[in-house]
Amino acid sequence: MELEDLKGLIELLKETDITELQIEKNGSKVKIKREKLLSSIEMSKPVVAQEKPSSEISEETQRLITVTSPIVGTFYRASSPETEPFVQAGSRVKKGQVLCIIEAMKLMNEIECEAEGVVVRALVENGQSVEYGEPLFLIEPV
Repeated sequence: MELEDLKGLIELLKETDITELQIEKNGSKVKIKREKLLSSIEMSKPVVAQEKPSSEISEETQRLITVTSPIVGTFYRASSPETEPFVQAGSRVKKGQVLCIIEAMKLMNEIECEAEGVVVRALVENGQSVEYGEPLFLIEPV
């Protein structure tokens, strides 16, 4: 099965309510499963009192670089449970530096920083499932 076929299947899952798909083609078997995370995401959002006006917050957020997930998979902050996270809030990062790993179909994909800067915060918890295009980190460019 070609990469383009897999991308098409992933897009199909995004556009429908289907949560699991298994296809066999030319002797290759692919099973794609996604979980509905709406209830867990809503519950995990912290309640924070806003001290800044919303116009200041949007200006502040606009200058930050948002690193997004290029694939669907499981987000890991470190290479193993025993090691330190690749980056934490306040870490200075360089272009090409590994920020995290996303596991997809038993493959570990290193996600690299797109620009030099300082990590403002991680937007995803370790071990959480992520979708294509989902924000992972906020980076303040330097």
